Amino acid sequence: MSAEIERKFLLPAFPAAELDNKEIKLVSKQYIYQTYLAFSEDQEIRVRQLVDSSGESHFTHTFKSGHGLVREEIEYNISEPVYKQLLERTGLVPLEKIRTTVEYQGLHFEIDEYKQVDLAVVEVEFPDIETAGRFTIPAWFGRELGQEEEFRNKSMWVQLQTQK
Repeated sequence: MSAEIERKFLLPAFPAAELDNKEIKLVSKQYIYQTYLAFSEDQEIRVRQLVDSSGESHFTHTFKSGHGLVREEIEYNISEPVYKQLLERTGLVPLEKIRTTVEYQGLHFEIDEYKQVDLAVVEVEFPDIETAGRFTIPAWFGRELGQEEEFRNKSMWVQLQTQK
């Protein structure tokens, strides 16, 4: 397993001005359809369909374990037929989001705009805990979400399933 070191912040508005004045640089944009196959309090198994700006899709299967700043993660690509087989006849509603990745001072920020809820967040992944601790939060970020359960993707996805 590899460790994922990440901090998550509320995003009051998409940083269009920061893109325009080149404070941040656009890296990529993709649509993500995320569905959980199994989960417990501190583990989750999910699949994703990721559609890039050219319309091409690829699919992933991910296992995550833990809470907080450092989590264990295993992620690998799967084929479209396997993805469809895992989801067929489940009736599960995927969590939909647009992910815009930008670069800022050598770091990549992942901006997620959720389609089914009025929410935007920005996640920053770090190479180590020390770098995460030294990170200077840009003025356009909102408050840090940390351990707030309601802002976890898994929690939002569970809410979608109960709204059917």
